Amino acid sequence: MRFGAARRADPILDVTPMIDIVFQLVLFFMVSTQFVSSPGIQVDLPRSSAQTVLTDEAHVNIWMTTSGAVYVDDVVVDTPELQRILKAKGKADPRTTVVLKADQGVPHGRVVGIMDMAHNYGLSNLAIATDPGADDGE
Repeated sequence: MRFGAARRADPILDVTPMIDIVFQLVLFFMVSTQFVSSPGIQVDLPRSSAQTVLTDEAHVNIWMTTSGAVYVDDVVVDTPELQRILKAKGKADPRTTVVLKADQGVPHGRVVGIMDMAHNYGLSNLAIATDPGADDGE
């Protein structure tokens, strides 16, 4: 007779189904999450009660800060570079919309100057971005 501890087989734990479920949950949350693309450019847009939202991606975003910096699609540009970009966009598609996102403190003359520059290169669809909300008379 053998009275000793018989060696039992090691239990096998299959983790493949658990990994599959975790992977599917990760994919579900990645697909269902909305990613907001907000640039790192800080401008205090003027308030407006208008609720029109541009959804067409065929437009040029121009940010103007109170420090005098001008950005085109998140890249700081100087006046000659801005003219080159607007000229190229005007030649490619004159229906391209130019969206001006100027800080409240930017002088009106600078905004009009860029609008005039865009118009000179054949871009006549101009929009001024505002912060949605009730106009409180500021």
